[in-house]
Amino acid sequence: MEKLLAHLSHLEIASPDVEASAKFYVEKFGMREVHRADGKVYLRCWGDYDTYSLVVVPGAEPALARMAWRTTSPEALEVATERIEASGIQGTWSEGGYGYGRAYEFTGPYGHPMRLVWEIEKYAAPAEFASIYPDRPEKRSLHAAAPRFLDHVTVATQDVRGFAKWYSETLGFRVMAFTELDEVPITVFSVLTTNEKSHDLGVVLDTSDRAGRVNHIAFWVDTHEDLLRTADVLMEHGTPMEYGPSIHGIGEQNFLYFREPSALRVELNSGGYRNYVPDWEPKDWKPSDGSNNFYRNSAMPHSMTESFPFADGFTATEEGASEEMKAAILNPYAQHGRG
Repeated sequence: MEKLLAHLSHLEIASPDVEASAKFYVEKFGMREVHRADGKVYLRCWGDYDTYSLVVVPGAEPALARMAWRTTSPEALEVATERIEASGIQGTWSEGGYGYGRAYEFTGPYGHPMRLVWEIEKYAAPAEFASIYPDRPEKRSLHAAAPRFLDHVTVATQDVRGFAKWYSETLGFRVMAFTELDEVPITVFSVLTTNEKSHDLGVVLDTSDRAGRVNHIAFWVDTHEDLLRTADVLMEHGTPMEYGPSIHGIGEQNFLYFREPSALRVELNSGGYRNYVPDWEPKDWKPSDGSNNFYRNSAMPHSMTESFPFADGFTATEEGASEEMKAAILNPYAQHGRG
Protein backbone atom coordinates (compact mmCIF):
# COMPACT_ATOMS: atom_id res chain seq x y z
CA MET A 1 0.00 0.00 0.00
CA GLU A 2 1.12 3.56 -0.72
CA LYS A 3 2.28 5.33 2.42
CA LEU A 4 -0.72 7.53 3.22
CA LEU A 5 -0.04 9.18 6.58
CA ALA A 6 3.10 11.06 7.60
CA HIS A 7 2.62 11.87 11.27
CA LEU A 8 0.30 13.00 14.04
CA SER A 9 -0.30 16.70 13.39
CA HIS A 10 -2.27 17.90 16.42
CA LEU A 11 -4.77 16.81 19.04
CA GLU A 12 -7.95 18.42 20.28
CA ILE A 13 -8.92 17.54 23.85
CA ALA A 14 -12.08 18.48 25.72
CA SER A 15 -11.95 19.91 29.24
CA PRO A 16 -14.75 21.01 31.60
CA ASP A 17 -12.47 23.90 32.59
CA VAL A 18 -10.55 25.10 29.54
CA GLU A 19 -8.78 27.86 31.46
CA ALA A 20 -7.51 25.53 34.18
CA SER A 21 -6.24 22.98 31.67
CA ALA A 22 -4.60 25.60 29.46
CA LYS A 23 -2.97 27.24 32.48
CA PHE A 24 -1.53 23.88 33.50
CA TYR A 25 -0.02 23.19 30.07
CA VAL A 26 1.54 26.66 29.94
CA GLU A 27 2.65 27.31 33.51
CA LYS A 28 3.52 23.81 34.74
CA PHE A 29 4.33 21.91 31.56
CA GLY A 30 5.98 24.66 29.53
CA MET A 31 3.88 24.76 26.38
CA ARG A 32 3.09 28.12 24.82
CA GLU A 33 -0.30 29.61 23.97
CA VAL A 34 -0.42 30.83 20.37
CA HIS A 35 -4.10 31.48 19.64
CA ARG A 36 -7.63 31.68 21.08
CA ALA A 37 -10.95 31.49 19.27
CA ASP A 38 -14.49 30.29 20.02
CA GLY A 39 -13.58 29.23 23.55
CA LYS A 40 -10.64 27.11 22.32
CA VAL A 41 -7.01 27.55 23.39
CA TYR A 42 -4.24 26.57 20.95
CA LEU A 43 -0.92 25.48 22.46
CA ARG A 44 2.41 24.48 20.95
CA CYS A 45 5.56 22.58 21.88
CA TRP A 46 8.68 24.57 21.02
CA GLY A 47 9.98 21.95 18.57
CA ASP A 48 6.84 21.21 16.55
CA TYR A 49 6.84 22.44 12.96
CA ASP A 50 3.08 22.94 12.70
CA THR A 51 1.55 26.08 14.18
CA TYR A 52 0.20 24.25 17.22
CA SER A 53 0.34 20.85 18.90
CA LEU A 54 -2.71 20.78 21.17
CA VAL A 55 -6.11 22.46 21.27
CA VAL A 56 -8.10 22.57 24.52
CA VAL A 57 -11.81 22.84 23.72
CA PRO A 58 -14.86 23.18 26.01
CA GLY A 59 -16.53 19.92 26.97
CA ALA A 60 -18.59 18.45 29.79
CA GLU A 61 -15.98 15.71 30.41
CA PRO A 62 -12.29 15.10 29.69
CA ALA A 63 -12.19 13.47 26.27
CA LEU A 64 -10.51 13.24 22.89
CA ALA A 65 -12.32 15.77 20.70
CA ARG A 66 -10.27 14.90 17.60
CA MET A 67 -6.93 13.51 16.47
CA ALA A 68 -5.49 15.09 13.32
CA TRP A 69 -3.06 13.31 10.98
CA ARG A 70 -1.13 14.81 8.09
CA THR A 71 -1.01 12.83 4.88
CA THR A 72 2.13 12.36 2.80
CA SER A 73 0.75 14.31 -0.20
CA PRO A 74 -2.43 15.84 -1.60
CA GLU A 75 -2.96 12.65 -3.57
CA ALA A 76 -2.57 10.54 -0.42
CA LEU A 77 -5.38 12.54 1.19
CA GLU A 78 -7.69 11.60 -1.67
CA VAL A 79 -6.64 7.93 -1.57
CA ALA A 80 -7.10 7.75 2.21
CA THR A 81 -10.57 9.24 1.86
CA GLU A 82 -11.51 6.70 -0.81
CA ARG A 83 -10.29 3.82 1.36
CA ILE A 84 -12.21 5.08 4.40
CA GLU A 85 -15.45 5.37 2.44
CA ALA A 86 -14.87 1.98 0.78
CA SER A 87 -14.76 0.52 4.30
CA GLY A 88 -18.31 1.78 4.90
CA ILE A 89 -17.54 4.99 6.81
CA GLN A 90 -18.79 8.31 5.50
CA GLY A 91 -17.03 11.51 6.53
CA THR A 92 -17.27 15.14 5.50
CA TRP A 93 -14.96 17.61 3.80
CA SER A 94 -14.24 21.03 5.27
CA GLU A 95 -12.35 23.97 3.81
CA GLY A 96 -10.04 23.96 6.81
CA GLY A 97 -9.56 25.86 10.02
CA TYR A 98 -6.93 27.69 12.00
CA GLY A 99 -3.52 26.42 10.85
CA TYR A 100 -4.69 23.89 8.26
CA GLY A 101 -6.42 23.74 4.88
CA ARG A 102 -8.93 21.41 3.24
CA ALA A 103 -9.61 18.48 5.54
CA TYR A 104 -11.55 15.23 5.68
CA GLU A 105 -13.21 14.55 9.02
CA PHE A 106 -14.79 11.28 10.10
CA THR A 107 -15.37 9.03 13.08
CA GLY A 108 -13.41 5.79 13.00
CA PRO A 109 -15.15 2.40 13.33
CA TYR A 110 -14.47 2.34 17.07
CA GLY A 111 -15.81 5.83 17.75
CA HIS A 112 -12.71 8.05 17.61
CA PRO A 113 -13.05 11.42 15.80
CA MET A 114 -10.32 11.97 13.20
CA ARG A 115 -9.14 14.64 10.80
CA LEU A 116 -6.90 14.08 7.77
CA VAL A 117 -5.09 17.08 6.26
CA TRP A 118 -2.35 17.82 3.76
CA GLU A 119 -2.22 21.60 3.76
CA ILE A 120 -0.61 22.80 6.99
CA GLU A 121 0.45 26.27 7.97
CA LYS A 122 4.14 25.90 8.79
CA TYR A 123 5.01 27.69 12.01
CA ALA A 124 6.96 30.93 11.61
CA ALA A 125 8.31 32.18 14.92
CA PRO A 126 8.04 35.87 15.76
CA ALA A 127 11.38 37.59 16.33
CA GLU A 128 11.41 37.05 20.09
CA PHE A 129 11.05 33.27 19.63
CA ALA A 130 13.25 32.81 16.55
CA SER A 131 16.04 30.24 16.94
CA ILE A 132 19.67 30.74 15.96
CA TYR A 133 19.51 27.22 14.47
CA PRO A 134 17.94 27.15 10.99
CA ASP A 135 16.25 23.76 11.44
CA ARG A 136 14.44 24.68 14.65
CA PRO A 137 10.98 26.22 14.29
CA GLU A 138 11.63 28.32 17.39
CA LYS A 139 14.20 28.65 20.15
CA ARG A 140 14.33 26.11 22.95
CA SER A 141 11.95 26.90 25.78
CA LEU A 142 13.30 28.41 29.00
CA HIS A 143 10.80 26.29 30.95
CA ALA A 144 12.51 23.40 32.73
CA ALA A 145 9.69 20.94 31.96
CA ALA A 146 8.86 21.94 28.38
CA PRO A 147 8.30 19.09 25.88
CA ARG A 148 9.88 19.36 22.44
CA PHE A 149 7.21 17.56 20.38
CA LEU A 150 3.75 16.11 20.45
CA ASP A 151 4.47 12.36 20.36
CA HIS A 152 1.40 10.09 20.28
CA VAL A 153 -2.14 9.41 21.41
CA THR A 154 -3.40 6.19 23.00
CA VAL A 155 -7.10 5.47 22.68
CA ALA A 156 -9.36 2.77 24.12
CA THR A 157 -11.51 0.20 22.33
CA GLN A 158 -13.43 -3.01 22.98
CA ASP A 159 -11.49 -4.88 20.27
CA VAL A 160 -7.75 -4.17 20.20
CA ARG A 161 -6.89 -6.52 17.32
CA GLY A 162 -9.88 -5.39 15.27
CA PHE A 163 -8.83 -1.77 15.78
CA ALA A 164 -5.27 -2.52 14.70
CA LYS A 165 -6.52 -4.43 11.64
CA TRP A 166 -8.76 -1.60 10.40
CA TYR A 167 -6.16 1.15 10.88
CA SER A 168 -3.51 -0.99 9.21
CA GLU A 169 -5.58 -2.15 6.22
CA THR A 170 -7.40 1.14 5.64
CA LEU A 171 -4.86 3.85 6.49
CA GLY A 172 -1.56 1.97 6.27
CA PHE A 173 -0.46 2.09 9.90
CA ARG A 174 2.26 -0.45 10.70
CA VAL A 175 1.22 -2.64 13.62
CA MET A 176 4.30 -2.93 15.82
CA ALA A 177 3.32 -5.09 18.83
CA PHE A 178 0.52 -6.55 20.92
CA THR A 179 0.23 -7.34 24.63
CA GLU A 180 -1.76 -10.40 25.65
CA LEU A 181 -2.48 -11.29 29.26
CA ASP A 182 -0.49 -14.11 30.86
CA GLU A 183 -3.53 -15.81 32.41
CA VAL A 184 -6.08 -15.65 29.60
CA PRO A 185 -5.83 -15.11 25.82
CA ILE A 186 -7.07 -11.52 25.90
CA THR A 187 -5.27 -8.80 23.93
CA VAL A 188 -5.12 -5.66 26.07
CA PHE A 189 -2.78 -3.36 24.14
CA SER A 190 -1.27 -2.60 20.75
CA VAL A 191 0.95 0.04 19.20
CA LEU A 192 0.84 1.32 15.62
CA THR A 193 2.95 3.81 13.70
CA THR A 194 2.91 5.92 10.55
CA ASN A 195 6.71 6.26 10.51
CA GLU A 196 9.87 4.86 12.13
CA LYS A 197 8.84 5.44 15.74
CA SER A 198 7.61 2.51 17.80
CA HIS A 199 4.20 4.18 17.78
CA ASP A 200 2.30 7.38 17.29
CA LEU A 201 -1.00 5.61 17.94
CA GLY A 202 -1.65 3.25 20.83
CA VAL A 203 -4.78 1.33 21.77
CA VAL A 204 -5.77 -0.25 25.10
CA LEU A 205 -8.62 -2.61 25.86
CA ASP A 206 -11.82 -0.89 26.97
CA THR A 207 -14.17 -3.07 29.01
CA SER A 208 -16.90 -0.42 29.02
CA ASP A 209 -19.53 -0.05 26.31
CA ARG A 210 -18.68 3.62 25.70
CA ALA A 211 -17.03 4.08 22.31
CA GLY A 212 -14.35 6.60 21.34
CA ARG A 213 -12.54 6.96 24.65
CA VAL A 214 -8.91 8.02 25.12
CA ASN A 215 -6.39 6.65 27.64
CA HIS A 216 -3.69 9.32 27.35
CA ILE A 217 -1.96 11.89 25.19
CA ALA A 218 1.84 11.98 25.01
CA PHE A 219 4.74 14.35 24.41
CA TRP A 220 8.49 14.00 23.83
CA VAL A 221 11.71 15.31 25.33
CA ASP A 222 15.23 14.75 24.01
CA THR A 223 16.84 12.90 26.91
CA HIS A 224 16.12 10.79 29.97
CA GLU A 225 17.54 13.60 32.08
CA ASP A 226 14.96 15.98 30.59
CA LEU A 227 12.22 13.54 31.55
CA LEU A 228 13.48 13.21 35.12
CA ARG A 229 13.72 16.99 35.40
CA THR A 230 10.09 17.29 34.27
CA ALA A 231 8.99 14.84 36.96
CA ASP A 232 10.93 16.87 39.53
CA VAL A 233 9.47 20.22 38.40
CA LEU A 234 5.90 18.93 38.28
CA MET A 235 6.10 17.30 41.71
CA GLU A 236 7.68 20.41 43.24
CA HIS A 237 4.70 22.39 41.98
CA GLY A 238 1.95 20.06 43.14
CA THR A 239 1.46 17.52 40.32
CA PRO A 240 2.17 13.95 41.50
CA MET A 241 3.39 11.18 39.21
CA GLU A 242 0.74 8.57 38.45
CA TYR A 243 3.28 6.06 37.10
CA GLY A 244 7.00 6.19 36.44
CA PRO A 245 9.54 7.32 35.66
CA SER A 246 10.50 3.94 34.22
CA ILE A 247 10.98 2.24 30.81
CA HIS A 248 8.43 0.42 28.65
CA GLY A 249 9.48 -2.93 27.22
CA ILE A 250 7.50 -2.33 24.03
CA GLY A 251 9.30 0.50 22.24
CA GLU A 252 11.86 0.83 25.04
CA GLN A 253 10.86 4.42 25.78
CA ASN A 254 11.48 6.14 29.08
CA PHE A 255 8.12 7.28 30.44
CA LEU A 256 6.22 9.07 33.15
CA TYR A 257 2.48 9.66 33.55
CA PHE A 258 0.60 12.43 35.35
CA ARG A 259 -2.82 14.09 35.23
CA GLU A 260 -3.82 17.58 34.13
CA PRO A 261 -6.65 19.45 35.95
CA SER A 262 -9.46 17.85 33.91
CA ALA A 263 -8.15 14.43 35.12
CA LEU A 264 -6.95 13.55 31.60
CA ARG A 265 -3.75 11.49 31.66
CA VAL A 266 -0.61 12.91 30.07
CA GLU A 267 2.54 10.91 29.26
CA LEU A 268 6.06 12.16 28.64
CA ASN A 269 8.53 10.02 26.65
CA SER A 270 12.19 10.01 25.73
CA GLY A 271 14.53 7.42 24.23
CA GLY A 272 13.27 4.33 22.48
CA TYR A 273 14.42 2.89 19.17
CA ARG A 274 13.63 3.45 15.50
CA ASN A 275 12.25 0.71 13.27
CA TYR A 276 12.51 1.00 9.47
CA VAL A 277 11.55 -2.59 8.58
CA PRO A 278 8.90 -2.37 5.81
CA ASP A 279 7.59 -5.91 6.36
CA TRP A 280 7.74 -5.88 10.16
CA GLU A 281 5.69 -8.61 11.85
CA PRO A 282 4.24 -7.52 15.23
CA LYS A 283 5.38 -9.55 18.22
CA ASP A 284 3.04 -10.76 20.97
CA TRP A 285 4.22 -9.64 24.41
CA LYS A 286 2.91 -10.55 27.83
CA PRO A 287 3.04 -8.42 30.99
CA SER A 288 5.48 -10.95 32.46
CA ASP A 289 7.83 -10.18 29.52
CA GLY A 290 8.01 -6.58 30.68
CA SER A 291 5.73 -5.14 27.99
CA ASN A 292 4.83 -2.18 30.19
CA ASN A 293 7.68 -2.21 32.72
CA PHE A 294 10.98 -3.20 31.13
CA TYR A 295 12.48 -4.07 34.53
CA ARG A 296 9.54 -6.29 35.58
CA ASN A 297 9.94 -5.16 39.17
CA SER A 298 6.71 -3.26 39.89
CA ALA A 299 3.03 -3.38 39.04
CA MET A 300 1.26 -0.75 37.00
CA PRO A 301 -1.21 1.11 39.27
CA HIS A 302 -4.82 0.20 38.57
CA SER A 303 -5.63 3.87 37.97
CA MET A 304 -3.78 3.53 34.64
CA THR A 305 -6.67 1.43 33.30
CA GLU A 306 -9.00 4.44 33.49
CA SER A 307 -9.91 5.99 30.14
CA PHE A 308 -11.81 9.16 29.32
CA PRO A 309 -14.59 10.18 29.47
CA PHE A 310 -15.18 8.05 32.55
CA ALA A 311 -17.75 5.34 31.93
CA ASP A 312 -20.56 5.90 34.43
CA GLY A 313 -18.11 6.88 37.14
CA PHE A 314 -16.34 3.52 37.17
CA THR A 315 -12.72 2.68 36.42
CA ALA A 316 -11.95 0.44 33.48
CA THR A 317 -11.22 -2.51 35.78
CA GLU A 318 -14.80 -2.34 37.12
CA GLU A 319 -16.64 -2.01 33.82
CA GLY A 320 -17.79 -5.53 33.13
CA ALA A 321 -14.38 -7.23 33.23
CA SER A 322 -14.09 -10.83 34.36
CA GLU A 323 -12.57 -11.48 37.77
CA GLU A 324 -9.51 -13.05 36.12
CA MET A 325 -9.08 -10.08 33.85
CA LYS A 326 -9.47 -7.57 36.69
CA ALA A 327 -6.80 -9.32 38.73
CA ALA A 328 -4.40 -9.52 35.80
CA ILE A 329 -4.77 -5.86 34.87
CA LEU A 330 -4.55 -4.65 38.45
CA ASN A 331 -1.40 -6.62 39.28
CA PRO A 332 0.15 -8.32 36.23
CA TYR A 333 3.31 -9.28 38.13
CA ALA A 334 1.80 -10.81 41.27
CA GLN A 335 1.80 -14.36 39.90
CA HIS A 336 5.54 -14.07 39.35
CA GLY A 337 6.33 -13.01 42.90
CA ARG A 338 7.02 -9.40 41.86
CA GLY A 339 3.76 -7.66 42.83
